[in-house]
Amino acid sequence: MSQAELTAAHTAASFNEDSGAHSGLTPEEKRQSKRNLRRRKLIATAFVIPLIVFVLIAFIAPIGTMLYRSVYHPTVAQLIPETLQALQSWDESGDSIPDTATLNVFAKELHYLAQERRSGKLAEEINRGLPGSSSTIKSSARKLKKLDEATLISEGGEHLLAAKKQWQDVRIWRTMKSSGEVFTDSFYLTATDLTRNEQGEIVARDTNIYIKLFAKSLKIALLITFLTAAIGFPLAYYLATAPAKVANTLMVFVLLPFWTSLLVRTTAWIAILQTNGVINDFLITLHIISEPIEMLYTQFSTVIAMTHILLPFMILPLYSVMKGIDPSYFRAALSLGAKPLSAFCRIYFPMTLPGLSAGALLVFIISIGYYITPALVGGTDGQMISNIIAFHMQSSNNWELAAALGSILLILITLLYWIYDRLVGVSNIKLG
Repeated sequence: MSQAELTAAHTAASFNEDSGAHSGLTPEEKRQSKRNLRRRKLIATAFVIPLIVFVLIAFIAPIGTMLYRSVYHPTVAQLIPETLQALQSWDESGDSIPDTATLNVFAKELHYLAQERRSGKLAEEINRGLPGSSSTIKSSARKLKKLDEATLISEGGEHLLAAKKQWQDVRIWRTMKSSGEVFTDSFYLTATDLTRNEQGEIVARDTNIYIKLFAKSLKIALLITFLTAAIGFPLAYYLATAPAKVANTLMVFVLLPFWTSLLVRTTAWIAILQTNGVINDFLITLHIISEPIEMLYTQFSTVIAMTHILLPFMILPLYSVMKGIDPSYFRAALSLGAKPLSAFCRIYFPMTLPGLSAGALLVFIISIGYYITPALVGGTDGQMISNIIAFHMQSSNNWELAAALGSILLILITLLYWIYDRLVGVSNIKLG
C-alpha cells in the first residue's frame, strides 16, 4: 500500500472516530455545549453594545430630537393657556374680534406675564407670525401691569382695547390662536417660503429666501465636487503610477492639511484673498491689475477655500482604487491598436469609477453642510444654508425654524443619495 493510501485510510478512521464521539455526547455534555455557545454569543453582543449606545446617543437621538422640535412648539401655549382655551370657541374666519370674556382672560394673563417679565417672549413669538405686533404687546403689557386683578377680571378687555388700537385688528387674534398650536407645520411652511392666508390656504410668500439659499448651497456643493474631481483625478493618477519613493513623498503633502487645524487653513485663505493679500500684491507688482480685486467675502472665496480643504477627501479614495488597477489592461488595449485617449476612456476610467463615486459622495455631503469656512470667508454672498441654521439657533433663538431647515436639508441629502444609488449604485463605491 502506498504512502498516500495509508494517509487517506488514517484520515477516514480519524473522521469516523470523531463522528462517533460527537454522536455519543451525553445530555449533560450537550447542555454544556449549548451554554458555551450562548456565552460566546453574549460576549460578542457585549462588545457591540458600546457601538450601539454611541450611535443612539450621537446620531439617532439628535436627529430624532431635531425632527421633533421642527413640529413641536409649546411656547405660546405655556404662556397664555387660558386665552387659547377661550379662543377655541371663537370663529377666526369672521371679521369680529373675540368676545369680552376672552379679552378679559387675555388681559389678566398679559398682566401676569408683565409682572414675571415674560411678556417680551410672547411678543417675540407673535411677532414672527405678524410682524409689527411686538410693540403692541409690550406696550399693552406695561399699561396692564399697573392694574389690579379685580379690575382685570371685570374690565380687562376695555383697558386692553384702550391701550392699543391694534387689538381691534382681527389678524393679531388669528395669529395668536395659530401660534398657540403645540404641534404645527408653520415652521416647515416658513422654511419653504410658504405661509397660510386668512382663509387657511397655503400660499407662496412675497420673498423667496430659503428656497434660493437651498439652491445656492446645492450649486456651491456641486461646483466644489466638480473642482475637487477635476483637480484630484490627475493628481491621484500621478500618485498611483509614480515610483514608490516619489508617491510617498507627495502623499505627505496630500495628508498635510489633515494635520493642520481647519481654522488655521481658513485663516490662511483670508490672508491670501484679502484686498492687501498675497494674490493682489503679486498681481499689482506684475502690473497685471492697477486696483486690488475684491475676492474675500464672496462666493468665489467660499468655493476656492472649500475646494482646497476638501480635496484630500477626493484624492484618497481615487488613489486607493487606482493603485489596485492592473496597468497591463491599459497596455493590452494599446497593444491591440487602441489610441491612448480611447484606451483611457474605455478601459482605465471605468475602473476608477468606484473611487470617483466615493470621493464625490464624500465631498458633496460634507460641503453642503459646511459651516466654518463659509462663515469666515464667504461674507453675505458666500453664505450657505448651514449659516442660516446657525443664525436661527444662536441669534434669533428660533430653534423650531432651525430644526425645520435642518430636517429639510436631511431629507434633501437622503433624496439625492437615493437618486445616486439608482443611477450609480452604492455597491459600486469603494474606499480602498
